[in-house]
Amino acid sequence: MARTPSFRDRAFVVRTYDFGEADRVVVLLTRDHGLVRSVAKGVRKTRSRFGSRIQPFVNIDVQLYPGRNLATITQADTVTYYGAGIIDDFERYTAACAVLETAEKLSYADLPDASLFDATAAALHTLQDAEYPTLALDAFILRATENAGWGLSLYNCANCGAPGPHSAFSPQLGGAVCTACRPPGAMNVDPEVLHTMWLIQHGHPASAEHAEKVHRATSAHLQWHLETGVRSLKIMEQA
Repeated sequence: MARTPSFRDRAFVVRTYDFGEADRVVVLLTRDHGLVRSVAKGVRKTRSRFGSRIQPFVNIDVQLYPGRNLATITQADTVTYYGAGIIDDFERYTAACAVLETAEKLSYADLPDASLFDATAAALHTLQDAEYPTLALDAFILRATENAGWGLSLYNCANCGAPGPHSAFSPQLGGAVCTACRPPGAMNVDPEVLHTMWLIQHGHPASAEHAEKVHRATSAHLQWHLETGVRSLKIMEQA
């Protein structure tokens, strides 16, 4: 039987948990191989060759050997470390955790998504010195969900197409809604909230005046489309 070749890829660690006495299962968001479940053997030992690199907020160049259930990490080198400015600030840290958790939930095994990987890298870079971390997180969520096919209509009515601006937002209908289409439970929003969402999604500077309501609408949009909630977002809400 032919031996399955190892492969290299760029990756972010999106989740880990201990395995056995010294190993750790590492879930990787890779650029060219989608979501990869792997094991880093001996990584919990103090003399591990690459233990310090297998952590969140690090863009790594990783070599993996495929296995039946888990790939094995055989080498890992740091490409970019994003932890500076993030790990010592609670708001940036929780926002960065939400970025990684969202990226994991929007990715699939063996389905490459370079756009999602690049958006994750850009979001972590922005969060290193972001004055308003929730806006950086929301910009990532809006771009990532649009990339996944869940783009919002933020001006015209998402249901009937009536031109805006509108003053209601419905996650289930896909964005702004007019008075005639507004379903029960739709959020009341200032049209400037929806305008701010459009601005940050497309990389334009935006005022933080409506940041709280932007985050509320964006979080509702994301969690409506996911089968499970995003734990990091709940932690942010409780803080």
